[in-house]
Amino acid sequence: MARVFVSHRGADAPAAEHLASDLRGRGHDVWLDVWRIGIGDSIVERIDEGLSGSSYVVLCYSDVGVSAPWMSREWMSALAQQLNGLAVRLLPARLTGGHPPAILADIKYVDLVKDWSSGIDALDAAMR
Repeated sequence: MARVFVSHRGADAPAAEHLASDLRGRGHDVWLDVWRIGIGDSIVERIDEGLSGSSYVVLCYSDVGVSAPWMSREWMSALAQQLNGLAVRLLPARLTGGHPPAILADIKYVDLVKDWSSGIDALDAAMR
């Protein structure tokens, strides 16, 4: 199955963990900060390991936006890799609301607010 990095704002941690759990339940190897960064770990190092080892980055849109410093670095890194021909794909997901950044407006996203179950099915299908 796919190696997946879930990028989200801290305010959306419970919903992001639900998403990550659902994807892991489908057999995917999911990187989520609260699962992979421990006390004493270098946050930058652990995020870099997660991003560099992932084939998919799920960008979680939120009512509070997608412009948090860590989150912006994560999705911008994935987009740059994708544009440079590397094997990483950005999969936007409307997790709790919000809208995509203008540069991602042409990329179809999954709407988990509208229908969680169908959204998880769509993400799973995109990663197979």
